[in-house]
Parts: sequence; C-alpha cells; structure tokens
Amino acid sequence: MQLAYSTWGMQKVGIDEAVAHCAALGFDGLELTVQPPWPTDAAHLDAAERRRIRRLYDDHGIALCGLSGNVHLLGEDREQIERELDTYRSYLDLAAELQRPGQQLTVSTVSGGRKDEWDTRKDELVDYYGRFAEHAASIGVKATAEPHVGGALHLPDQVIWLVEQVNSPAFGIHFDISHFNVEGLDMEEVVAQLAPISGHTHIKDERGVEPDYQFLIPGEGDMDYVRYLRAMERAGYDGFITIEISVMVQRRPDYDALAAATQSYRVVSRAFEEAGISREREAGAAS
Repeated sequence: MQLAYSTWGMQKVGIDEAVAHCAALGFDGLELTVQPPWPTDAAHLDAAERRRIRRLYDDHGIALCGLSGNVHLLGEDREQIERELDTYRSYLDLAAELQRPGQQLTVSTVSGGRKDEWDTRKDELVDYYGRFAEHAASIGVKATAEPHVGGALHLPDQVIWLVEQVNSPAFGIHFDISHFNVEGLDMEEVVAQLAPISGHTHIKDERGVEPDYQFLIPGEGDMDYVRYLRAMERAGYDGFITIEISVMVQRRPDYDALAAATQSYRVVSRAFEEAGISREREAGAAS
C-alpha cells in the first residue's frame, strides 16, 4: 500500500503549490479533483494545461493516483441527468489522457439521492454505472462509485449487489471507510467485504454516529488508522490509501489547506509505521 492525498481538500490552492507541497511532505500519490469549482475543473483545462499538469507530477516524483469528479446521478430532471452523465464521461476521457502506459486510473463519483431511495432507484444506478463501465473499458480506465452516508448507495450489501449487476472489470468501488464508520458498522467486517472490490480509497477522521457525526482532519477524531491499515492488508488491498479532507472541515473560517495536508501526513504515515506496513510499491506498479 501507498499513502496519497486528495486535492479535494485544496479547493483554493493552485495545482502547482498543491503538488509541490504534497511531494515535499513525502506523499506517494496525489489524487486530482477535476470538478467545479476546483482550479483543476476538467472543463477549464486545455490540452496544454493537461500536459503541463502531467509533467508537474512527474517532475516532483509523485504519482497521479486517481481523479475525483462527483456528478449528480439521481436527480429528477432527465435532461440534467444526461448532462451529468456526459460530464462524468469527460472525466473518464481526461483520466485516459493523463495516465501512463500500463496504468488504469480510477475516476470516482458519488451516486447522490437519499438513503430511502435505494429500492426504487437502484436499477437506475446499474444503468448509469453500466454505461460508465462500458466507456471506461473502451479507453482503459476504471469508473468507481463512492458509497456515502445518507446517500442512496450507503450499505455494504448494496455495494456488492451493484458491482455484481454491473459486472465489469472497468467498474469498482471508491471505498471511503469513514462513511461506514459514522453509520456505526464494524470496520473489520466492512473492510473484508469491500476492499476486494475497491479500485481506490479515501480516509478521513471522524467522531460520532449518524445523524450526529463530524468528519475531521486526521488526528482530530476517533479513527484508528493502525487497525484500518492492518484490516486492509489482511483483505489483500495493495493500492493507495488516500486522505480526503471533508467540505465539512473546509467550511471552518480558519481552515488552512496546507496545514491540513501536513498534519494528515504526519498522523497517517506514523500509522503505517506502527502497523508495520511497508509503503514500497509492488513490482511493476504504474506511476
């Protein structure tokens, strides 16, 4: 496994500063957020800027480990949904453009909707993610769905069902354990169920259980990173463990994006050491 950060927590930081800061801290990878209003919104990146960002990662020796681009799949306006589907396909195209030979970049999105809508709208998600998977397979990338507390897709059994229905190697789960932790589910059980079908991850810190919970910066809450890392290792996961700073945290008036990244690296890199887990890349892993 390797340790990465997501520019999700750096909405007001330019990509040059974000890459330089995270590489200097020692992160192995950096996930790129490509939706509005982030400065790296895919719609505003021309061909020259895309090439420059790719070189920026290479020059700093940090892996581009995935893209984050949420769209709203379970709205009521059919025309708007089709526009959202087109937007996500454009994120998949960007991933194919940026990835290196032999690499299969993931592009994550949440599903949206409400938790009480699963039974009535799950077939829509099979359709949408099936379309994404077909496109992803044709260009060599991977679409991933992120289960979310309070969303239509939020329980492990639902996740497994969705993956089985889509039934494509170009589709998997973007596994953020924090959403299951604040639902009060057992961490080891959830990891054992979902790590094998996960293409990428997010972690945060958190405190409390739905509906009274907070997402926090690593080191501020109750998340046991050593326990989590050991569970992921037992489950056979060998990809990136990617820290995400919630918008809930970013709304703080004194939020400092660079300080959050620094604290996150200190806390989670130490957890890797305490867990006895090497961050060396597997032989042949793409960068």
